[in-house]
Amino acid sequence: MSTVEYRPWSNWAHTESANPQIAEPTTVDELRNYVANAAAHGRRIKPIGAGHSFSGIGVPADIQLRLHHLRGVVASDVEAGRVTLAAGTHLHEIPALLAPLGLAMANLGDVDRQTISGATSTGTHGTGARFGGISTQIVGARIVDGRGELVAVGEQDPDLKAVALALGALGVLADITLQCVPAFRLEAVEAPGKLDDVLAGWAESVAAVDHYEFYWFPHTDCCLTKTNTRLPASTPSSGPSRIRRYIDDELLSNKLFGVLCGIGRAVPATVPAINQLSGRALSARTIVDSSTDVFVSSRAVRFREMEYAIPVDQIPDALREIAAMIERRRYRVSFPVEVRAAAADDLLLSTAAGRESGYIAVHRYFKDDAADSAAYFADVEAIMTARGGRPHWGKMHTRDADYLRSVYPRFDDFRAVRERFDPGRVFANDYLARVLGD
Repeated sequence: MSTVEYRPWSNWAHTESANPQIAEPTTVDELRNYVANAAAHGRRIKPIGAGHSFSGIGVPADIQLRLHHLRGVVASDVEAGRVTLAAGTHLHEIPALLAPLGLAMANLGDVDRQTISGATSTGTHGTGARFGGISTQIVGARIVDGRGELVAVGEQDPDLKAVALALGALGVLADITLQCVPAFRLEAVEAPGKLDDVLAGWAESVAAVDHYEFYWFPHTDCCLTKTNTRLPASTPSSGPSRIRRYIDDELLSNKLFGVLCGIGRAVPATVPAINQLSGRALSARTIVDSSTDVFVSSRAVRFREMEYAIPVDQIPDALREIAAMIERRRYRVSFPVEVRAAAADDLLLSTAAGRESGYIAVHRYFKDDAADSAAYFADVEAIMTARGGRPHWGKMHTRDADYLRSVYPRFDDFRAVRERFDPGRVFANDYLARVLGD
């Protein structure tokens, strides 16, 4: 067990940075010792996964725990479809771990760089009106609390409703048990659409399709819709060749898009024309492939992101309001706006707690003017909070405990669990102080 002094750290989006002391446990016992030692000496300790959060949720106040040595399958029960993964396992590593077992995760988001503990602790989700976020797949966990004790939380334990999506506020996850499903394939149909038509059909599309989402190109009426239908694992792959998909998804969607974002940053007046060109160049395609290969997309162009959850039926009006605001305020937004949906769940701090939710995610190129980007995010945030919006915990927002208590019915229930798990606030940082009210 060793500690290295003052190694610089920054998150993927370059929105947060620190120069913490580093701890890199290689076993769960070492993890416990690090936490117990920090608690005994009045220090704060904070785990980090891949650093893919845009908010300050993972910023260390003192010691940073890096869990890259704690990865892989800890245990599995193929008959029950349950797999226990070490907390530092990255989402992109999981398909290869589950494939020999004939299993898959029930749903995923479109980015897989995060660790399983980071993704679930921040409320990462995919899309699909019958599917919850990744945290809803958790049926058990082991967590090191603020005393350095390893606590097992099972499926029937009411604390699991807090531990499954804990913001890093209750302790350090050692491992997580997921309820998986038999491996499956997805038929992905991507098609261009017009904004008015897409919004008019929003409710029907969400209800009819296993996994539905769309992207709207600001300054245009152009959308790209994505409908994913679940199919048996035996369904053969089909669609564009790997070379064609590389050209579309890497060369065009990433490399060329990065060049266009750079042009838009240098000459903002060109952004509407670039978006019109991009939107009108969209074409339809159908792909059948493994669930992971369809759910996940490459995101090589660096950006900053805000996302809010609102009642699912309010999505069309909210997006119309955002579109009008962009033009009124003369923002120049090169990144498409992403719109998704998720089932209601019963986790204490899930953005979908107690209500079917729609998600609107807005992005800005990371080199865009900082003040302009901040103003854009603030204007979007005002529209979403007027509708009782709940911010994604891992993405940029300015909400505090007073606001969050007003939109989370069981907000103080979570705070009570935190009082038992971390009474000394060993895992606290500035972000948690703001959102939980310390």
